[in-house]
Amino acid sequence: MNGGNWHMTARKDLAPPRPYTLDTLLTIMIALRDPKTGCPWDQVQTFESIAPYTIEEAYEVGDAIERGDLADLKDELGDLLLQVVYHARIAQEADAFDFDDVAAVISEKMVRRHPHVFGTETERRDGAAPGFWERIKAQERTVKTAARERLGVSNPVQPSLLDDVPRNLPALTQAVKLQKKTAGVGFDWPSLAPVMAKMREELAEFDEAAVAGDTAAMRDEFGDVLFVMANVARHLKIVPEAALGKTNAKFRRRFGRVEQLLRDAGREPEDATLEEMDAFWDQAKAEEKQVN
Repeated sequence: MNGGNWHMTARKDLAPPRPYTLDTLLTIMIALRDPKTGCPWDQVQTFESIAPYTIEEAYEVGDAIERGDLADLKDELGDLLLQVVYHARIAQEADAFDFDDVAAVISEKMVRRHPHVFGTETERRDGAAPGFWERIKAQERTVKTAARERLGVSNPVQPSLLDDVPRNLPALTQAVKLQKKTAGVGFDWPSLAPVMAKMREELAEFDEAAVAGDTAAMRDEFGDVLFVMANVARHLKIVPEAALGKTNAKFRRRFGRVEQLLRDAGREPEDATLEEMDAFWDQAKAEEKQVN
């Protein structure tokens, strides 16, 4: 990694020289993590303490894209890049790997996974044959397992097709990815109709649990409903997180209009009845339809 020598020669109160580059950012992180002259907060951070910020920044990137705000997207992508730099620096301090290693491994992966772009003349001519992506990833899992064995890393659990679906993904996104994985080996309904039938079945089971007042059963059946709804979305090529995000934004917008209408009438939401707020909600909804 070439982080430059600004940190080694600059005074503590001297900002790095422009123009700022990726090397500048890498060197800034070195300065922030310096045990003697760095930032007290940055000095004590770990992979675990930074991980929630990494996830949050990825969501903020998605939010900027959803809003079509390119200026904000540039800023949020910078925040997300900082997270990668942060994790890489912590790893480098532990003599595990550095930022260049991260860049190298993803470059190697992209080349390996795109033989129709970077491969031999024959591979490029053949193009992206159906199923090639899953075959390459299966080969990668085999190589990774062999590498672990050579290093003596014990892995008592047999490898699974679902191992590379992260368990800390948002639940709806994870559900879709799990379903896509198993669909790739034929474990899937052939059309939307049986998925819709399954959805109605799960809703009926949830209704039964709710009528019985069985809290544990309600939780389990509600999870089943969400899982099958994710499957419905997958068959319809709808991204459930994005769809729910749009609905959340719509709810924010309409309730904001309800609040404004109440204030115009000299009221606050806590002073209004449900009937009053519901009437203003219908008005907000009707106003949106007129605009659209």
